[in-house]
Amino acid sequence: MATYKVLFLDIDGTLVRPDDTIEDSTKEAISQVQAKGLEVFLATGRPLHEIDELAKELNIHSFIGYNGAYVIYKGEDIFQKPMNSSTVKNFLEIAKENHHEVVLYTNSKNVFTNMESKISIAFMHKFHLHKNEPYSPSVNSAVLGMTLVNLKKEDPALYQNEKGIHLSQVNVEGMRHCYDVIRDNVNKGYGVQVVLEQLGIAKEQSIAFGDGMNDKEMLQNVGEGFVMGNGHPDLFPYAKHRTTEVTDSGIFNGLKMLGLVN
Repeated sequence: MATYKVLFLDIDGTLVRPDDTIEDSTKEAISQVQAKGLEVFLATGRPLHEIDELAKELNIHSFIGYNGAYVIYKGEDIFQKPMNSSTVKNFLEIAKENHHEVVLYTNSKNVFTNMESKISIAFMHKFHLHKNEPYSPSVNSAVLGMTLVNLKKEDPALYQNEKGIHLSQVNVEGMRHCYDVIRDNVNKGYGVQVVLEQLGIAKEQSIAFGDGMNDKEMLQNVGEGFVMGNGHPDLFPYAKHRTTEVTDSGIFNGLKMLGLVN
């Protein structure tokens, strides 16, 4: 049996249930693998400056944030890779023309093109965003991630004029009109590769759980990739395993399959 050394967990729809709580079985699974010496990373599209409470509750100190643009290992920065400011500008222009809203994340704040709209307020509430500010062009060169908000099904095509970028629909009830902007060369999979290299861990010794299309690259870059039962239908082909839903001990059951929890 492989000696597993690291576990990467997506947050929304994987670790956290739709009602924003974490199952006791999930907490139990995390503490059991930590006791076995595995380093646990939260790997999320969320901004890292907004997940302190969650990390504290689970005793986790390592993170891949902003869909792979910022990695922290045991409290130490490993890397930060902002987006090209030309991409940011381009997407803001397209959004403005099409009455879409944009949330831009720097390493310390969330910047909204329209802070007052109902849709933005719902977004802040759903993802527990507190450090919010109105957009100003001064942030363009410090953007680690972006979410496009208020898109109709056919709208992602409007953003296909930029090479090396793709959109990933947010797999959260009530937020499917939102799309994360993902770089082909900076994503959760890239974050995972950097971590494995830095810590000298073989791919076979790594495990990941995810449910959204922004987890695709992460699941492809670990030895044991699990997609949650509630995962986006297009994600299943990219994972080695399928586990139960986030509301049905998905993380616990997946780790049990590997013999890591009981």
